[in-house]
Amino acid sequence: MKNIFRAVKISDRVYWVGAIDWTIRDFHGYTTRRGSSYNAYLVLADKITLIDTVKAPFYEEMMSRIASVVDPRKIRHVISNHSEMDHSGCLPAVMDFISPEKVFTSIMGMKALQEHFHMSREIIPLKDGDSLSLGNLNLSFMETRMLHWPDSMFTYLPEEKLLFSQDAFGMHLASLERFDDEVDPDILDFEAATYYANIILPYSPLVGKLLDRVEAAGLNINIIAPDHGPIWRKDLAGILGKYRRWATRTQDFKAVVVYATMWHSTEMMAKAIGEGLAAGGAKVKLMSMNQFHRSDVVYEMLDAGAIAVGSPTLNNHILPQMADILTYLKGLKPTNLLGAVFGSYGWSGESARELEGFLSEIGADKVGETIKVRYVPDADALMKCYSLGSLLASKLWEKLQS
Repeated sequence: MKNIFRAVKISDRVYWVGAIDWTIRDFHGYTTRRGSSYNAYLVLADKITLIDTVKAPFYEEMMSRIASVVDPRKIRHVISNHSEMDHSGCLPAVMDFISPEKVFTSIMGMKALQEHFHMSREIIPLKDGDSLSLGNLNLSFMETRMLHWPDSMFTYLPEEKLLFSQDAFGMHLASLERFDDEVDPDILDFEAATYYANIILPYSPLVGKLLDRVEAAGLNINIIAPDHGPIWRKDLAGILGKYRRWATRTQDFKAVVVYATMWHSTEMMAKAIGEGLAAGGAKVKLMSMNQFHRSDVVYEMLDAGAIAVGSPTLNNHILPQMADILTYLKGLKPTNLLGAVFGSYGWSGESARELEGFLSEIGADKVGETIKVRYVPDADALMKCYSLGSLLASKLWEKLQS
């Protein structure tokens, strides 16, 4: 049977030889409703070079794509820009089959790969600013530590004006369309933002510095080839601008009301707060953790300036689904937020204290008094919730204007 998996040419001497994961729906807690891709790249230089590999179950797909262009055993070098298993999972199998002359990675990547696979094979570390001759082509390397792992590295191919950016500028999207100009722009915007919010957000202070470094290096870039999702060949300025905006936590006049409910009392309070926020002019997203996924909340939080959190009390604590989203948010380290707390209870009411603790842990400035309602809110309690929403909108507006 003829090989059905084909490489995709992305420049004169570079091919995409990755794999498409149509079925993945969870990526360590981040829901991936549109699947994903694991991008690997083949550089047809005098010394043929493979940049990154794919998740272990997709080894045959990647090797088939390579074979559609060249005998895989002609590959001389392998470069690992990122040691996470979705990009290095089949590296040992690749090394066994093609026996490359050399395998390169960053200094931290060398340690990570050895600890992942316990290989006896030598792996050559590259320092920030190192270069490598492939004969008729050249590669240069930039360490990008903690974007988003300690080993992360960029590889630049000047002759093709092409930046291999590992996980930066990527997204989880399964698609046979390999380039940004082939994908619906609304899907690009949503998936790029969702990816940043769920993967890159904790490292935002480093993102701005990285963009400055790339600009200072004067790299002439026509193509950005990430390790997930489509390859950027048209709207490079757009994705770079979005990363700059997200990294600086540029906020809209927007608030997210995140809550869980048991018998709808907390839900009634959430709706009243949302009405007050809207009356104050804010854009509002009400998100019940009884229905929404944690990664959807984080997407909405990317450009929000305020968060209101609510839960009833269950066994002296918040509801489990609220504990889930708050734990996830704390790890992603959203900054520069205003916050408010509300909730219902039957006889003890500890949930409010836990929610206040969450706002404190993420450094959010609490607005107004916490509203606690015993059992079911009456008209007066709902009016207090409405007023809290209105106050939160007013304080957010003042903050954005200052």
